[in-house]
Amino acid sequence: MRLSARNRARSLGTTAVESSATRQLLLGGRGAVEVIRLGRGEPIVMVAGLAGGWKLLAPLARRLARRHEVILYGLRGDRGAPIEARPAGIEDYAADLASVIEGLGLERPTVLGVSFGGAVALEMAVEHPRQVGALAVQGMEATFRKTLGSRIALKVLERYPLPPDNRFLNQFFNVLHGGKVEPGPLSDFVVERCWATDQAVMARRLRALESFDVSDRLDRIDAPTLILGGTRDAVVPVARQRALAVRIDGARFETLEGAGHIGFLSHRDVVARHVGRLVRRAMAAVC
Repeated sequence: MRLSARNRARSLGTTAVESSATRQLLLGGRGAVEVIRLGRGEPIVMVAGLAGGWKLLAPLARRLARRHEVILYGLRGDRGAPIEARPAGIEDYAADLASVIEGLGLERPTVLGVSFGGAVALEMAVEHPRQVGALAVQGMEATFRKTLGSRIALKVLERYPLPPDNRFLNQFFNVLHGGKVEPGPLSDFVVERCWATDQAVMARRLRALESFDVSDRLDRIDAPTLILGGTRDAVVPVARQRALAVRIDGARFETLEGAGHIGFLSHRDVVARHVGRLVRRAMAAVC
């Protein structure tokens, strides 16, 4: 039996996060973004993926907010955020992130990026290293690699308007789990949240990823770093995520056993523990 959106939010513990008060933060002439702040403690800024917006991060944010202040914000193109007049690159999203950190008066917070947000976090860390106190990335590597699947997805998103119940994209969303998905609150939540992102916005972000490459700038990262990789990630294989960690000085790599590309949801308790340890490690390094 499928749960209603309200009951699904209750079962995933996201009701409090989704109903939190939001504010609009100006980005220095580039419009404004929606910002949500939860909890108290050392700040963690979370960067959302290609689809789903900040609400897709709500289950993990709720857990992290038990011990930390968690900051969620809308990417350009999300509801309430500016839609770029020209095609944006990952560097533009990273500049937005830097503006959010500066605009909120945060002093070197932990930055946690997942999937597309991982690319944004990495770009931010290499171009604005003094603004990052610790870096956590899940589901991304140093260079985006075009695949047959990504080419097909981009063409479909750019050329063919799809209804929200389209089997093609719903099947892709299920691939994010890393295997066969049992019907339930989590799978319904992923599909529902991903479809909340406009199809054209997904296409623009996927297009932006095509030029993403920080492989020759990783030595600029100047913060304790954690790379998390799901052992069943079919989008960015765990071996390539481990390779990213090897190339960042002092970075730690942790596997999420049995997790797919959205391990930040399916394994959110484990992710929260690893990120909490990263924050403590960063604090100890400053003291």
